[in-house]
Amino acid sequence: MPRDLVVVGAPTSAGSYAPGQEAAPRVLRELGLIDRLRAAGRQVRDAGDGPLQIWAPDRQHPRAQNLAAAVRAVRTVADQVAAAMDQDADVLLIGGNCTIALGVMDALIRHDPDAGLLYVDRHFDLNTPVSSIDGALDWMGLAHGLDLPGAAEPLAAAFHRRPLLTPGQLYLLGMDPAAATPWEREQAQLLPLRWAPHTDLAAAPDTTVARALDALPPGALAVHIDVDVLDFTDAPLAESTDGRNSGPSLEAVAGVLDTACHDPRARVLSIGELNPARTAGHPETLTRFVACVTNALRATAAAA
Repeated sequence: MPRDLVVVGAPTSAGSYAPGQEAAPRVLRELGLIDRLRAAGRQVRDAGDGPLQIWAPDRQHPRAQNLAAAVRAVRTVADQVAAAMDQDADVLLIGGNCTIALGVMDALIRHDPDAGLLYVDRHFDLNTPVSSIDGALDWMGLAHGLDLPGAAEPLAAAFHRRPLLTPGQLYLLGMDPAAATPWEREQAQLLPLRWAPHTDLAAAPDTTVARALDALPPGALAVHIDVDVLDFTDAPLAESTDGRNSGPSLEAVAGVLDTACHDPRARVLSIGELNPARTAGHPETLTRFVACVTNALRATAAAA
């Protein structure tokens, strides 16, 4: 039998550039995601949401805005994922911004020190409050998990070990080097990180994800997707609208998630940076995305 699936919401845009992502857990539930997962053969328990946090400008801390709120959200995610692990359940985490992946990994590494993270994103998320002036923590998450120089102390120190992550636990899919800061490109080379560009993910998604999965550790696997990896023209879902006419289609990413989430190591799928307001002119995009998630987490014939 497949493991039970616990659904957790992280309705926070505190670490974002603007409000919007905090609505994603509510909207995906309203579109019937949980019922669809049950119809796909999963036993689903809805564990509810963490704190509702809506972005507001933090003029007192302009380079690490809403840091205390972001730490609270990440710690809540870690506790919720740990509780599911204690019950031998899988997790679907609906964010929220990409800092939620840190909470996932804090819980997963406690459960299994050999845990790995497949990070599907257009950005490296290696900035720090020192390397970038915009103050949005949602493209600084991995920098704090890796405890890079200049990381904000409260977030880098929020986990059961420091650094939380090692480069060997990570594989990044969908990166756009042109969207990276010079600091990020330098850090990716120095660490060094394993990554594949968005062009590879668009042209050969099956081969690219298979290579990444082969390179990750043997322990429990978390899969994190920032929807800005998608071609925004094909699937206008993300906070960032920069990925127009580049990157993989939703259909291609659906196949990537299907492969990754049906890997025997997979325990958590987390979704970041989904802003439902972006789909106002094309609302069926959300329905397509719900179908993508449902397919990735369906019970397989072998498991059932």
